[in-house]
Amino acid sequence: MTDNILKDRLWKYIDERNEDLIKLCSRLIAIPTENPPGNMEDVTSFICNYLKSKGISYEVLRPKENKPNIVAKYGKEKGTRLLFNGHSDVVPAGDLKKWDFEPFSGEVRDGRILGRGTSDMKGGLACILFAMGLLAEEDVSLNGQLILTIVPDEEISGDMGTKWLVEEGIVDGDYCVVAEPTGYDNCEVGQKGALWLKLTATGVSAHGSLSPYVGKNAIRKIMDFLDEIQKLTEIHGEYEGEVKEVMSESKRVAKECLKAPQVENILDHITVNIGEIHGGTKTNMVADHAEAYVDIRIPIGINSKDILDRVDKIIEDLDGGITYTYSWRSEPNYVLTTNPLVKSVEANAKDVLGIDITATYQWASSDARYFRYKGIPTIQYGPANTEGIHSYNETVDIKDLISSAKVYTGMILDLLK
Repeated sequence: MTDNILKDRLWKYIDERNEDLIKLCSRLIAIPTENPPGNMEDVTSFICNYLKSKGISYEVLRPKENKPNIVAKYGKEKGTRLLFNGHSDVVPAGDLKKWDFEPFSGEVRDGRILGRGTSDMKGGLACILFAMGLLAEEDVSLNGQLILTIVPDEEISGDMGTKWLVEEGIVDGDYCVVAEPTGYDNCEVGQKGALWLKLTATGVSAHGSLSPYVGKNAIRKIMDFLDEIQKLTEIHGEYEGEVKEVMSESKRVAKECLKAPQVENILDHITVNIGEIHGGTKTNMVADHAEAYVDIRIPIGINSKDILDRVDKIIEDLDGGITYTYSWRSEPNYVLTTNPLVKSVEANAKDVLGIDITATYQWASSDARYFRYKGIPTIQYGPANTEGIHSYNETVDIKDLISSAKVYTGMILDLLK
């Protein structure tokens, strides 16, 4: 059977069995996996039972007792290895009064599935599970291996999930698809780096009536530093060739999507967010301590060392009195759009949807970075309604689930047949 005939047959089966896909997604949503607290045992058991029902071999691997990672494999050990990656944790539902529906019902209504995690990313997770199960049910022979990794902690950094699996050499591959939400018409091929700083300033306490002549105010030191670090937003990357083209398209999409003046600068400029400030003891005391937490995002073409060098220079110019540590440091990363992985998602989306999808860079970051750091070409592509992600009233369109399952299946056949 030729690949195209097989692909058409499997796509037809996805249409015929779409109720099974909808049910799978709905049941995943109905298992609360808010992180924190990160109680992942029920969803892990559910996914393992699903894999077992399809005859797919899997392991549950735990770097810590409460951090279950699922690694499932289908196909031959020799040949090309195609990784699919997803996370089963979701962000907290937040204030339940702000939801128009119960966030963990998995209700199907008006062509959508409703609930926390539908787009980020149990919709994509359902699609990759369904595609793998379909291949196993139909006993499709692959000239390579499909490897599925499902991790428990992407929403709190991924240290005990994707990062652990990749850095410990537990999984490896030639290509990787992360089923994070992008929308049906977009494939993400790169992302910004990040640097999260905790700043600590020390001063000398005194009676508040004597300020600024007596004592040294730690809050003032933090404020002076924050004024200077905000100037980092003037720094931007310089690009040529393909990267320049993708960056231009990424900025166009961001401007159209986010609809704020100059918002497209988030792609090629450094961004700085002052997330928290704490300091002082009492209104009438000169503050002898202060802390601030800053989120810096780093565009392609700039690295975190450049930023840390500038932080050091700011502190030096302010005559010291401030120290810092960082809790998250990652580098910008991307894959070339000429890679066979990107060409495959483009071709299959064209066949399934009849459209030319865009290839863009992401202004945030995800677990895709860990695969790219290991030299594995990686993209993100998954069903999504972006307005509810990390917010209220999250949903996913059923038609996008079906399309994504088809695109994933087509990519597997392209890269492993």
